Amino acid sequence: MEIGIDQIGFFTPNKFVDMVDLAHARGEDPNKFLIGIGQDRMAVADQTQDAVSMGINATAEYLDQVDLDHLGLLIFATESGIDQSKSASLFVKEALGLPAKIRTFEIKEACFALTASLQVARDYVRAHPHHSAMIIGSDIARYGLSTPGEVTQGAGAISMLIKEDPAIIALEDGHTSYSENINDFWRPNNFQTALVDGHYSRDVYLDFFRHTFAPYLEEKGLEVKDFAGICYHLPYTKMGFKAHSIAIEGQDDAVKQRLSDNFQLSAKYSREVGNIYTASLYMSVLSLLEKGNLQPGDRVGFFSYGSGAMAEFFSGKIVEGYERRLRPAMHKRMLQERIRLGVGQYEETFTEAMQTLPENVEFTSDANRGTWYLAGQKGYVRQYRQK
Repeated sequence: MEIGIDQIGFFTPNKFVDMVDLAHARGEDPNKFLIGIGQDRMAVADQTQDAVSMGINATAEYLDQVDLDHLGLLIFATESGIDQSKSASLFVKEALGLPAKIRTFEIKEACFALTASLQVARDYVRAHPHHSAMIIGSDIARYGLSTPGEVTQGAGAISMLIKEDPAIIALEDGHTSYSENINDFWRPNNFQTALVDGHYSRDVYLDFFRHTFAPYLEEKGLEVKDFAGICYHLPYTKMGFKAHSIAIEGQDDAVKQRLSDNFQLSAKYSREVGNIYTASLYMSVLSLLEKGNLQPGDRVGFFSYGSGAMAEFFSGKIVEGYERRLRPAMHKRMLQERIRLGVGQYEETFTEAMQTLPENVEFTSDANRGTWYLAGQKGYVRQYRQK
């Protein structure tokens, strides 16, 4: 029985800041951001968009294609949780009218959580044939204004439906994992922004790639040339490029060219949106699917990394007719219709969104019609509405 990705939805807020504008405001050479980090624009979440609302929007994109009678599991992966106890998935379930009978919960392990959700969902479908599982990764990456990590912020969500006989990617058996208890990135309970040792985190990321990629090839009896593309967790695109350079080292020119071309295509959405933590790897997968020219049976590698730290490498094969399940025109329009903020507007929006919500408050949204948004709070309970 083949199990894998049958649907995939994508959402990012309707505002962004341009990296050239930000570089000038911070007294930096724009190429430091455009080339050194690999970022063109960065999504900005205002006070009406949080992890839940973005997750609702990403899932709503394909919900009319889901057989709800056979949906048995909903997992929400995030490190931008809105409650210390209650799962964000329950808000999504209510907003979208999902069946009461489904099992639902939240997973956290930095940026690895959506991969953890994928593996749990896959095991669920294997144990419950003819049932499907919905998984959502949704995050707002925040390090603070004028900080070293500012340019690696972002906001967005990816939602996927996992089922047997998938229409997009069939996951292959096997994976390689590696974990250590380290402090390259973390966020204590009383912090609204993350703490990160950027250089250390980069080194750990690359070290964990080495600990998972080569063992995966050995375990599966594969060579680098057997991949049409490799997708990476992209906290910023230059980070993934460094791992990619390790992957293609020593390969012939044709293999290097094919994998490097597909790496650049997989990074397109990341360059527009920025870091979305749990969903960053899967945004790169979607980017490759929608921007590339993959063929049925092509093998795509997945490198997932979550600080703290946990990494995993696995792969899947492209399913014939996968293009029919994608919505590139919708995603292109979503990115093109965003509002470009001046740096002053960006700073004001960022600061406003960081404020702790009072017991009762109501928000209005400037999002497009049909978009779900955080409408405020009543008695410390968040309220979500559709524009």
